[in-house]
Amino acid sequence: MVNNPYQQYSQQYKQQSIMSMTAVEMLTALYDGAVKEFELAKISNEKNDISGINVHLQKAQAIFRYLRGNLDFKYDISKNLDQLYEYFLNVAIQANIKKDFSEVDAVITMITELRDTYVQADKIARTTGGGA
Repeated sequence: MVNNPYQQYSQQYKQQSIMSMTAVEMLTALYDGAVKEFELAKISNEKNDISGINVHLQKAQAIFRYLRGNLDFKYDISKNLDQLYEYFLNVAIQANIKKDFSEVDAVITMITELRDTYVQADKIARTTGGGA
């Protein structure tokens, strides 16, 4: 296989971008990634692409496992987020095992609302000088 210089530089750029993200930017990217994977799994389901469903829902599951594993339980909200991430994870697992997508749209909505809440809180913190 020929080493593609563009691909190498692209990968380095992605790594630098991730390393320079704020906590809110990283969280936003993870939430966006989870929504994207759920949406792609839905499309795969419509096409009866079992392999595609599995790939996308496995990626969504990895995101929620990562989020759960990085919670700081010295904050009260972490317990609530842990339960929410566990629910999202279970929906992804059930959708993958049973091909039951009945709760996926609700989860997408909840993830989007959670994402938007963090973005709004970050904007407020920045404008009031609280930082983030």
